Amino acid sequence: MIRVMLVDDHALIRVALRRILEEAGDIEVVAEAGNGEEAVDIARRQPVDLVVMDVDMPGIGGVEATRKLNTISGGPKVIVISVHSQDPYPKRLLEAGASGYLSKSSGAQEVLTAIRTVYNGQPYVAPEVAGQLALASINRTESPLDLLTQREMQVMLMLTRGQNAQAISRNLNLSPKTVCTYRYRLYEKLDVRNDVELTHLAIRHGLIEGGKP
Repeated sequence: MIRVMLVDDHALIRVALRRILEEAGDIEVVAEAGNGEEAVDIARRQPVDLVVMDVDMPGIGGVEATRKLNTISGGPKVIVISVHSQDPYPKRLLEAGASGYLSKSSGAQEVLTAIRTVYNGQPYVAPEVAGQLALASINRTESPLDLLTQREMQVMLMLTRGQNAQAISRNLNLSPKTVCTYRYRLYEKLDVRNDVELTHLAIRHGLIEGGKP
């Protein structure tokens, strides 16, 4: 049996995924989590082969959770399921260590295929996402987001979702002073003056939806 943990802040999504996976016969859902911190904690305490995880969650979010899960010795592989099929999300998640990337428009059979493929040691990227990645590499135009490190991108995502310096400090195990340093480094690299302009830039580049940070 493939031991899977489901990570999504929406309980209904987890219920639907659990039903799909447990009907497959060769997959067992051994744990569920509502955010990245909880997922990392569970993965450190019990055997899990694979994590199926959303990107947009409260707290550290999918990028940082993926990075932390990949630091666990003998820890689970990660498949991301996201509404974001265009850069920079797929590239950033794969760089953070995700072994698979699915669109939320993926069908049940594709989810099962991805789980079995990743469990057997091969990466899996949904055709829709792979196509967007290929187009991005062909039609590559320089983006200011390319200037950001993984950590800077994570801090930016958390800032644009309304988290303050204290919350980011707590979630990323950084000092508040370090978080402020990252914030002003973002302002400098992206040529913005405050969090409002940073959020507008994130909307323009598809990191968050307009009006729904």
